[in-house]
Amino acid sequence: MSLRANLRWLGVLTLLGVPLPSIVVLYFFEKQSLAQIFQSDNIQAINLLLGLATGILCAILIYWATRHPVFKNLPLKVEEMILEAGLKPVDAVFLSFAAGFGEELLFRTGVQYYLGVIPTSIVFVAIHGYFSIKNPKMSLYGLLVLPFILILGFGFIHFGLWFSIAAHFSYDLLLFLLIIYRSRDHEFEF
Repeated sequence: MSLRANLRWLGVLTLLGVPLPSIVVLYFFEKQSLAQIFQSDNIQAINLLLGLATGILCAILIYWATRHPVFKNLPLKVEEMILEAGLKPVDAVFLSFAAGFGEELLFRTGVQYYLGVIPTSIVFVAIHGYFSIKNPKMSLYGLLVLPFILILGFGFIHFGLWFSIAAHFSYDLLLFLLIIYRSRDHEFEF
């Protein structure tokens, strides 16, 4: 099976499997309905648009910041996988949605419910491998990403789950598309 196919399956797992622990715990132990967990009564266009805009703005700022020489030769595993797999824009859309939906359900509705915003955000960045004792540049990148993850956490409190999903989706999508575009020997500048 190709790396591209494996990444698609990983996307399916992220979309359907990653949120399961939160759904199970909240449903059976916290007695929340599925409508409450998914905040189906709080899907508002303004929150979705605000989330999309927030994700795009943060992606642009982080992309721009990582052009600084201090980040030169920083190996980002996600970027390497995207390039090696030869992902297409349609893959970027699917994987971005899968990550936004699956991870936000797990972290915002589940982990954050018990730990709060700041610890959950730190755990989120750490699980993605962006804090490293062996690689200070990677930790610096983690500190660069952390404010965006904090925005997802506080945005969840103020605007709801779908704000966080939309922000995560648009952030990942823009970065995926920039990586794909750059791989075609173009440099994208803002």
